[in-house]
Amino acid sequence: MGKTWAGAKRCKKVSDQGEIFVADRGNQRIQVFTLQGTFVRQFPTVTLCDEKMTPDDVTLDGEGNLWVVGGTHLKFSNFAVQYNKQGRVLRKFKLQKTEWARGVAVDNRRNHILITQTTGVWDNRHGEVLVFRPDGTLVRTVGRKQGMNHPCYITVDGEGNILVSDFRNNCVYVYNKDGQFLFQFGDEVTQGSGDGQLLYPHGICTDTAGNIIVADWGNSRVEMFDKTGRFIKHIATDTSLLIKVVLNLKSRDPWGVAIGPQGQLVMTVVSENTTHIIPSY
Repeated sequence: MGKTWAGAKRCKKVSDQGEIFVADRGNQRIQVFTLQGTFVRQFPTVTLCDEKMTPDDVTLDGEGNLWVVGGTHLKFSNFAVQYNKQGRVLRKFKLQKTEWARGVAVDNRRNHILITQTTGVWDNRHGEVLVFRPDGTLVRTVGRKQGMNHPCYITVDGEGNILVSDFRNNCVYVYNKDGQFLFQFGDEVTQGSGDGQLLYPHGICTDTAGNIIVADWGNSRVEMFDKTGRFIKHIATDTSLLIKVVLNLKSRDPWGVAIGPQGQLVMTVVSENTTHIIPSY
């Protein structure tokens, strides 16, 4: 009915070949698994100067290379680094220094790298999405007018629309491919545990039908919405219950979500340092 294995951490991306790439923050590396949970390989997340970087998020581009965002401890710098699948550094560019974690996605149609950014202190934060070319040239910023607070993770759907989960505003922002605001669902006022409400949303992805899947971290569940933001269902009404019943384990707090090549839901649960695969939902 499902699979689980230990050792994975926060965020992940699944390739068309069925390899799962996981950002292992605590060990400053990327781990690679099959969809059956078999460990394949790993490589350290370093910059061109071999300085170790703590990865916040990982994604794949149209050529099958990885983009990883994170920060180094030695010089307290933030970077976006491109690796091949074996972990060789291809290029990097520097990002504004911030203590807040970032998310990353790729618009393969335009070959743009989209990176979330949060600046400021805890009670006075400001968020936005930065759109770069692979050489680090800034194309545009997205989200300032909507009052983003702490944009957490980001994805690009099949139509090129940009979807961003905001951890503190308890919502998802949706923009078109040019960065024009379309709509949002969930907000700080209506935060809660009701159908369609979000509490500290984290990972976000879309399936082939355009449905939006959100790791509702604060409510220990995963929710599905249609492409207009209308609530469809809980994929898991409580991830601790899901894992206990489906996988015979006890876990909580879903962090990252991704869709496999055959429609599998891949989910990381950070409190248990595990990755779970749900074949159908």
